[in-house]
Amino acid sequence: MSILSKFRFASTVAMALSVGWMAHASDNPTMDADVSRIDSEWARIKYQVKDKDEQLKEIDALAKKAATVVDHYPGRAEPLLWQGIVTSEEAAMASVFHQLGLAIDARKMFEKAEAIDPKVLHGAVTMSLGVIYYRVPGFPIGFGNKDTARHYLEAAMAMDPGGLDANYFYGDFLIQRGEYDHARDVLEHALDAPVNPNRPVWDAGRRADIQGLLASIDKRASR
Repeated sequence: MSILSKFRFASTVAMALSVGWMAHASDNPTMDADVSRIDSEWARIKYQVKDKDEQLKEIDALAKKAATVVDHYPGRAEPLLWQGIVTSEEAAMASVFHQLGLAIDARKMFEKAEAIDPKVLHGAVTMSLGVIYYRVPGFPIGFGNKDTARHYLEAAMAMDPGGLDANYFYGDFLIQRGEYDHARDVLEHALDAPVNPNRPVWDAGRRADIQGLLASIDKRASR
């Protein structure tokens, strides 16, 4: 079994992002367009490419594209965030020999983005750090830490209480901690978020993810 078998970021990690965050334009429309293309490609690869080898090939190519966007906009948190999301997604798809190294790289990208602007894109950087800390195993295998994860995830929820992703990842974390009633409330609240017509692939995929988590809670309750 992969040491990062529970590292299902992105979903990633993931990563991010309240409903409609892409509609929140920055002061650089060219950068917004470049980042939006990374977002759209990530969603297509994650939710529509079914062959695992092809997924890994395409996500690796996208990671290289994301790196060029970061280089093109130095000092901006948004490209760094998406480079981290794509890299963490690659970690989830990669072989056991590469997963932890990619996860460490993704964390560094998120930390750089956090140092620039921890509130960028409605707290997506903060949420992404929370996700990576709960989905990566802890010591001695990895750097995961559930207390650190809870701190970041709850901070992200405070910044974006109605966000589809913020509630999804916090609900998933609560399930892993055995807090099923709280998780159900959070996940049901996530589905109240308005549908985002600008990100249809991500929106539909994430809602399916949430329904899957709710079904897992129901299954546990019926035992």
